[in-house]
Amino acid sequence: MKLSTITLAACLIALAPAPAAVIGHNVPAEAITAARIATLPADQRPAWQDYLARSEAQRAADKAALAAERAGLAAAPEGPKEGIHDHSMPLDKDAAWYAGAEARHVADNIVSFQTPAGGWGKNHDRSGPLRLKGQDYVPNNLSQFLGANDYDTPKEPNWNYVGTFDNNATTTELRFLALVQKAVPGKDGDAYRAAFVKGLNYLFSAQFPNGGWPQVWPLEGGYHDAITYNDDAVTLAAEVMTAVAANQDNDYAFVPAAQRAAAAKSAARALDIVLATQVISQGRPAIWGQQHDALTLQPCSARNFEPPVMASDESADLLDYLMSLPKPSPRLQQAIHSGIAFLQAVAITNITITSKGDPDGRRAVIKDGSKPLWARYYDQATGKPIFAERDQSIRDSMNELSKERRNGYNWYVSSPEKALKAYERWSKAYPLKK
Repeated sequence: MKLSTITLAACLIALAPAPAAVIGHNVPAEAITAARIATLPADQRPAWQDYLARSEAQRAADKAALAAERAGLAAAPEGPKEGIHDHSMPLDKDAAWYAGAEARHVADNIVSFQTPAGGWGKNHDRSGPLRLKGQDYVPNNLSQFLGANDYDTPKEPNWNYVGTFDNNATTTELRFLALVQKAVPGKDGDAYRAAFVKGLNYLFSAQFPNGGWPQVWPLEGGYHDAITYNDDAVTLAAEVMTAVAANQDNDYAFVPAAQRAAAAKSAARALDIVLATQVISQGRPAIWGQQHDALTLQPCSARNFEPPVMASDESADLLDYLMSLPKPSPRLQQAIHSGIAFLQAVAITNITITSKGDPDGRRAVIKDGSKPLWARYYDQATGKPIFAERDQSIRDSMNELSKERRNGYNWYVSSPEKALKAYERWSKAYPLKK
């Protein structure tokens, strides 16, 4: 498939220091609140009011459970350390490995750190020690770069990301448990099956009335309350629901039939919100934001340097998932064709990104014939790449960012190339209708 590309002249303009400018400032995302819910149409309010009440009650119950464990302890155990997450829960080993001691220990760690709500925290090495009585459920995930009016400042620094889909958390734990329980039949695997079912119920509880998922549940406020495509949160949750409903690879036969049926409905609701949130750019359906306000469905910001715009990386993974669904409706087919068309149109084949190890760090430089790259962010109104700083300023060039931000974030990505290759196969079965 031939890629449409941004022209060399356009790239030169984007890379040249002279025209680079601050083109705007990021604004914080809004939390889900009773006051905001009260502004919704009357028929939508009850479901959202119930959702918010359940979230608040579960948050209180989770905190009460930890407090009860600590009652009578001379001191709370030191919290778990931050560490690798996904790598400690490999999902691609042969079946026999999941029955072994190494996998069983990881699964036991997962069971021990499951929150009362049923989810898990992020950035946790699951090959480490099991949870101690009274120990925090999650590592300390506080940002090391917090400043004044920082969008990443939590409401409660000691209660942060307690149950999240960020950084592939919760969905990876669920998939790992499914593999281990399959390899450990009978009584020895019952704890893993029970933890999976509890985790699946967590996904049901966390899903918004409109079908999306937040980054953190129970709700934490701020951008964490948004429909989160960032780190593929919605995509991975929908994939779990799809797999459970279909009993994919016979990994989910242990899940009760009622829950499997509920998973099918959950996946269908997720698809509805995905289609509803596809961004219209320059009059045409394009791709998706990194996160969308749960009530307005519009793209919204996350951290200071993550503005309310379209995101190529997460959209590419989402399109991969959409193309995996059987019997796509005409509406879904059109959404896929439109999303791919946007990615084709904004592919860049004449720049490369220098290394962090270079004296000036990462920079975008002209290099004809380079492999296709995509800006991570695209402006909804213009379709052009945009970038942002920790001071909340939005820029029109990566090269005008501070060295810390150029080195600390992937402003250009290659992941859409995988989606374009998948589209070559998919479009043969579902060609674009003129």
